Amino acid sequence: MPGSNTAVDARSGKRYIEANAENRYEVTRADLPLHCPMDGMSLWNSHPRVYLPIEDSGRVKCPYCGADYVLKD
Repeated sequence: MPGSNTAVDARSGKRYIEANAENRYEVTRADLPLHCPMDGMSLWNSHPRVYLPIEDSGRVKCPYCGADYVLKD
């Protein structure tokens, strides 16, 4: 059963993270280059993809949805 921030595609049965479902995401260097929405997020109800420069400060906020990203390494 999907969690509160996941959705299931009706045709494929694949689970997706609902875009903009959370306010804070922890990411790793494997997620770079960082963009919002991230891979695996449902895109139909989200904003256009924007690349976020997180490498220098370790933190960044999406200018579209306000989600905070924190680099964990």
